[in-house]
Amino acid sequence: MSTDDAFAAMYRAHHAALCRYVARRLDGAGDDEVRDVAAEVFLTAWRRRAVLPPEPLPWLYGVARRMLANERRASARRHRLVDRLLQHAPDPVAAAVDVDRPAVLDAMDRLSPADREVLALAAWEQLGPADIAVVLRCSRSAASMRLHRARVRLREAMAALDPPPDSALRDPEPTPERIP
Repeated sequence: MSTDDAFAAMYRAHHAALCRYVARRLDGAGDDEVRDVAAEVFLTAWRRRAVLPPEPLPWLYGVARRMLANERRASARRHRLVDRLLQHAPDPVAAAVDVDRPAVLDAMDRLSPADREVLALAAWEQLGPADIAVVLRCSRSAASMRLHRARVRLREAMAALDPPPDSALRDPEPTPERIP
């Protein structure tokens, strides 16, 4: 049996088991993600086919385990980087609207990270709903709805920071100088 035939037989014998292993560790991931990880594992196996052990399944599990751990670490690094960038970047909403910058920053701090992100994409990156949909990996209508809801929540947060309008119309408390 040739090396290619042996590898194909190994692939057929262990592909399903490897996919089950990956699916259990990705907890709720789609079939495409599971198959992508399995493909990467078998690509590594192909590259290292000269040193594969006689029983390759445990070795394949080890490769998958390391790949998943590397992906988790990379994902955590990406999230930390995005958080740092959002903290140090100029506020997109304050730049896009003519309002008091500290008030906008306070209101933005009250929003969820998802709301801040969609507002930043619209205001800072100047993206429309179709482009936001590509970034967020959702439909155009979902992106439009997310943007609309984030804008509503921002307005509500801004309103919560401002004093109620009727308090500005009330007379101040009488002081001894003003009492007739």
